[in-house]
Amino acid sequence: MNVELTEKDDGGRGGVFRNKRRLADFYLQNKTPVDYHNADVLRRFLTPEGKILPSRRTGLTSTNQRKMTKAVKRARMIGLLPFTSAEF
Repeated sequence: MNVELTEKDDGGRGGVFRNKRRLADFYLQNKTPVDYHNADVLRRFLTPEGKILPSRRTGLTSTNQRKMTKAVKRARMIGLLPFTSAEF
C-alpha cells in the first residue's frame, strides 16, 4: 500500500494564518444597541488609525455592519469620534 503525503493547500496565503479579531461576540453578548451616542462601543470597531474595520474582521452581519458604519460616521460628524488618529 503506497500512500503519498501532500502538503496542505493554504489558499495562497503563504502559510501565514492570522488571528482574526472577532467582535460580533462582544456585540451579541452585551446586547448593546449600535448607536452613535455609544462612542466607547464604536471605538471597538475602528483601527488605531481611525478606519472602520471590515465585516470579515469584525464578524458582524451585513445589516449590523451597515448600522455600525452609519453610527460611526454620525459620531464623527458631531465630534464624538475623530476622523483620523493624531499619532502617525
